Amino acid sequence: MSKINKIPNEAANFLKQIIENDVKNGKNEGRVITRFPPEPNGYLHIGHAKSICLNFGLASDFGGRCHLRFDDTNPETEDTEYIEAIQSDVKWLGFDWKENHKEHLYFASDYFQQLYDWAEYLIEHNKAYVCSLSEVALKEHRGNFNETGIDSPYRSRSVAENLDLFKRMKAGEFSEGEHVLRAKIDMQSPNMNMRDPLLYRIRKTTHHRTGSRWCIYPMYDYAHPLSDAIEHITHSICTLEFQDHRPFYDWCIENLPVPAVPKQYEFSRLNMTYLVMSKRKLLQLVKENLVNGWDDPRMPTISGMRRRGYTPESLRLFTKRIGVSKAESLIEFELLENCVREHLNEISDRALAVLRPLKVVIDNWPMGEKKQLEPSVHPKKPELGKRKIYFTKEIYIEESDFMESPESDFYRLAPGKEVRLKNAYVIKCKEVKKNSTGRITELICDYDEVTLGGKPPSDGRKIKGIIHWVSVTDCIEAEVRLYGRLFAVSSPEDVPEGVDWKSNLNQNSLTVIKRAKLESNLAEATLNRRYQFERVGYFCLDPKDSKPNALVFNMAVDLASGK
Repeated sequence: MSKINKIPNEAANFLKQIIENDVKNGKNEGRVITRFPPEPNGYLHIGHAKSICLNFGLASDFGGRCHLRFDDTNPETEDTEYIEAIQSDVKWLGFDWKENHKEHLYFASDYFQQLYDWAEYLIEHNKAYVCSLSEVALKEHRGNFNETGIDSPYRSRSVAENLDLFKRMKAGEFSEGEHVLRAKIDMQSPNMNMRDPLLYRIRKTTHHRTGSRWCIYPMYDYAHPLSDAIEHITHSICTLEFQDHRPFYDWCIENLPVPAVPKQYEFSRLNMTYLVMSKRKLLQLVKENLVNGWDDPRMPTISGMRRRGYTPESLRLFTKRIGVSKAESLIEFELLENCVREHLNEISDRALAVLRPLKVVIDNWPMGEKKQLEPSVHPKKPELGKRKIYFTKEIYIEESDFMESPESDFYRLAPGKEVRLKNAYVIKCKEVKKNSTGRITELICDYDEVTLGGKPPSDGRKIKGIIHWVSVTDCIEAEVRLYGRLFAVSSPEDVPEGVDWKSNLNQNSLTVIKRAKLESNLAEATLNRRYQFERVGYFCLDPKDSKPNALVFNMAVDLASGK
């Protein structure tokens, strides 16, 4: 698997070229109908975002439509919570399943009766049979990649017997695992998906939509192509792991009286460094309380990224830049972070925030005086106006912006050294105060009056460093959460045999700062805005935990490294 470090603004999309040719040649009468078909058994992640943008985007590009269809054929793992979350995620990404005021929201369960009728059709045409092998025996008969399969002893059952047994399966007369319905294809096929694959199994579980009406459920590989046909899908786009399933997809379409003939295409799934994107493994993290739910901002879920402060525009930009191909590649997580930064830099209001405050007293500043300063809300958007901040005798700076014994390349504040305060004055440190344990508690500085707003000192001396600050008397306190990568290694699932992949979790992926000092304008922060804490990173209000008098800010991404 090749690793992608740098990519163009918009990478190639071979599926777009295929559809262009189909439309040009009048295939499907020029119609383009795609679908996004999630199984509602978990929350969507960044890999699904790629598929959403691809399917909805291609339909939009060619004046078509994209259906949202829930493949809800497994009642044991599915839940309405996931259905609601998935719909919310798709809409948040900027897509809709409406066309001309008609909603194209579907469920595979809508088609259970039709799928059942078609299963009877296959039995009647001697293309399906009820198999009574145990699960273990069925697996043994199927063979493997080196050995061909063995015909089931039940393969020769008569049409009448198969119909009777299948109807009785539907009526609930048998226990789970007692019988299954299989397609009659070829147990000698080199493609194991064609070795009499399962069509139906017995599951005596209540379904989230159909209740207890059904106790037999269609297999995904059977329901999927037929659902596509029912909905007149023209381009059924799947990830590469379904490539070997395509012959069975085509077999179902060719052997049943379906109303349309969809065609399946495959593209490479999204693989990224520092991420795990198996829904089963993500569910483990949630159930074992290793993260704070599906929407934990460290999770690769769309809901987690939304809560973290990522924007739909940045995710759409990311999916456009990584392109669509059949070649497996590993995308660097930094590419996603760069797309997030790029969009947040355009839209974020600027603000000053000191996360780990160190108090500074301006010795030559008049007691009780405050100076109003008016920096821009956004340096490249004058139409957004100015914001008001105040310079006072006491201010806070970051602890890390002061060093008592600095290295030669340290250009921030130090004893006897000068630094420029963002949007304000040049100050010089003349005294360091410490407590009984030797911890620095306060700096005493003087300010240079002529240097306000970036003006040079009167003697022309150069000031190399610029740091941020807030007024002690004109700031607010807030909780700030800094998020790192959930995993400490770039390939978290690549572990030796016997080693738990969860051992690669980054124990320092969350840092909570309880009493950060923020400029007072952030008291009016809103959920729909993004903020650049200057020299720190991009932030948003936490939509779940933030309250009007107890603000909580989440860091989406820092300003530079992405670490």
